[in-house]
Order: sequence, then C-alpha cells, then structure tokens
Amino acid sequence: MSAGSDPDREPQQLGGGRTSIALFALIAVLMATDLTIEYRIKNEPLSLQGFELCIFVLALAGFAFHWWQMAAARRRSQELDRELAAARAEVTRWSADAKRWNQEAQDVLQGLGQAIDRQFDRWGLTPAEREVALLQLKGLRHRAIAELRQTSERTVRQQALAVYRKSGLSGRSDLAAFFLEDLLLPASTSSDVRESVS
Repeated sequence: MSAGSDPDREPQQLGGGRTSIALFALIAVLMATDLTIEYRIKNEPLSLQGFELCIFVLALAGFAFHWWQMAAARRRSQELDRELAAARAEVTRWSADAKRWNQEAQDVLQGLGQAIDRQFDRWGLTPAEREVALLQLKGLRHRAIAELRQTSERTVRQQALAVYRKSGLSGRSDLAAFFLEDLLLPASTSSDVRESVS
C-alpha cells in the first residue's frame, strides 16, 4: 500500500465522488435545459447567454473531473484489493512453512534426544550424571547447574568429571562437539562424515 493512503477513507471518497458527479451532472442538465429553452423559445442567441454557457461548461468540466477521479480511485481500490490478496496468500504460505519447520524441528529434536539417551546408556552414566551432561550441552555452567539442581558446585564438578572419564572426552567442549558437530555441517558433508566414522 502506498504511503499516505488510508484504506478506510477510500470508500468514503468513492461515495463523495458519486455525490459530486451527480451534482455536476444535475447542474449541467439544468443549464443545458435553460439554454435550450432560451435559444428556441425566446430566440435569444447563445452569445447573449454567455454567463449561463460558462456555468454549463464548468459543470461539464466538474462532472468530467470527478468522473476521472472516481475511476482512478476505483482502479486504486482494485489494486489495493489485489495487493491485500497477495499479502494474505504470502502470510498463509509463511504460516504453513513455519508449521512445517516447527514439526520438522520437533522430529529432529526428538530423534536427537533419543540418540543422546542411547549414547549416555553406552557410557553407563547415572541419572545425576545424565542430567549434568544434558545441562552442559544446553550451555549452563557448573554454578548455574548447581543452583538449578539445588546441590553444591563441587558435586556438579565431580559428576561432570565422571561424565568425561566414562565417555573418554576431555571436557565440556568435547562433549558438545561429540553430539553437535554433525548438526553444524551441511547435510551431504555430515552423512559423509558418518559413513567414514562407521
């Protein structure tokens, strides 16, 4: 929609344009009738009726001008209707894309969660160690994990060290890389990496 255009005012403008057209048409018809009567019945030449002739011409000009304005407003209204329909179609498409993306992301996250659980089983992690490892994967520090689990930071550090020892990883970044590295690669590269690892 163009700047400064008000969609609520356009129907009012169209209605006002129709009134103006009707008014100018009425004036033109009345003046034409008056001029015709005076010319035919009273035999007065049109040159003597100059003032009334000017009013007639101005009424015709006003009629034509308002007719042109109303046609332009109607065209603009139709253009805005098309733009609105296109915008609604685009919003519908975006909404469908967002729903599809959300569903795909949920499927991926569910699959990732199951894969992480299976790996934790392979490493033989206790429930407390699993929780610490998951919170570390989410990016939390030892102090935040301790506050969240209502335990001491020392206990969290010991559980994190147990995770690293059982998994054979050297620390938090290796733990994150173990699970997340393939997610950051393009699809073809990550599948090639998985094939070469297996």
